[in-house]
Amino acid sequence: MSKLKLYQNEHLDKLRLQADDLADASVADLVLDPEACKFINSLSTLPQNQDWTHLPRTVQKYFQSFALQAEFADKQKIIMAQDYFSKEGHYYLSMLGFYSLPYCYAFGDGAEVLVRSKRITDEVGKRLSETALFLLDSFRPDTFLSDDRGLLSIAKVRLIHAFSRYFILKYTKDWKEEWGKPINQEDLLGTNLAFSLVVMRGLEKLNRFPGKETYEAILHYWKLIAYYLGIDVNYWPENAKEAFELEKSIRIRHIRSSEAGQKLIRSLLNFYQDDIPDKNLSQLVESLVSFFLGREVSDTLGVKQKVNLPKDAVSLLLRFNFWKEGSSKMSYQKIRSQFIQRQKDKFEEVIQLSVPIVKRS
Repeated sequence: MSKLKLYQNEHLDKLRLQADDLADASVADLVLDPEACKFINSLSTLPQNQDWTHLPRTVQKYFQSFALQAEFADKQKIIMAQDYFSKEGHYYLSMLGFYSLPYCYAFGDGAEVLVRSKRITDEVGKRLSETALFLLDSFRPDTFLSDDRGLLSIAKVRLIHAFSRYFILKYTKDWKEEWGKPINQEDLLGTNLAFSLVVMRGLEKLNRFPGKETYEAILHYWKLIAYYLGIDVNYWPENAKEAFELEKSIRIRHIRSSEAGQKLIRSLLNFYQDDIPDKNLSQLVESLVSFFLGREVSDTLGVKQKVNLPKDAVSLLLRFNFWKEGSSKMSYQKIRSQFIQRQKDKFEEVIQLSVPIVKRS
């Protein structure tokens, strides 16, 4: 049955008022229990029953939900998506930074959440690395099959979302009801589309679109990620047509110029320009982002394509300057090792996904 009828204002309006009851209940207890947060951050795999008896019951219930396998999981599509990421993950991660995140900043109400996290504007590099690590962990081979390390990262990110909701609703005085709940179901759907459909669009701009079968395997993969992120997968598209229509509906509803979006995109562009040692390349960053965003979203964010970049030039720029691909074949381990080395070089540490620990006075 087609899901197109769900992508109407009446349904999407309701999603803006819905968050994630399971994760929110857990965080209500975790803010009072810093030792439980430290325990979660110390994990390398999902905790088993015998490991969580000291945790609040809400948190035990939360982790129990990750032991339930999604009934709709398609092993063949899972393997296809993971194999694709192992070969093209370096381009996938490039789309994350130069397309997916800027695209998200153009959605005014959702940008209001992001800009209230000072880490996003003041520690752009680390925040970007955390998002890339989430993708790397989620696409780790055998995730959703026999390796639960990727699931642990998804579980942490879901709790981080709930912590953000908690802090905004409790401490932010200027939050407006018309924006919906912070990190609501519609915004979560939009973000997942930015990390799937939008990535595929970016690759198509580079003449690297993998084909409909692989694209729909990627959509299926993100349905699984959505399921464990606490997103209502009844709304998640099953095919390219539904993905196109859902993204279009959300874009029409929410794309608008905002002070929050402008601040976010300027912070990101300034980071790129400072981070790239070759100044000839750093001056191309805004044009590169605009190349992917297209005119409508670029205008919304005030991003200018100062230099006309042909597709082939963009592909070479990404390949030889942002990833040390050379002529050798890429693999998941090679992509991950390059990523880790960059974190060590940049931050003198390896970035980790961690839930906040609230200091009790």
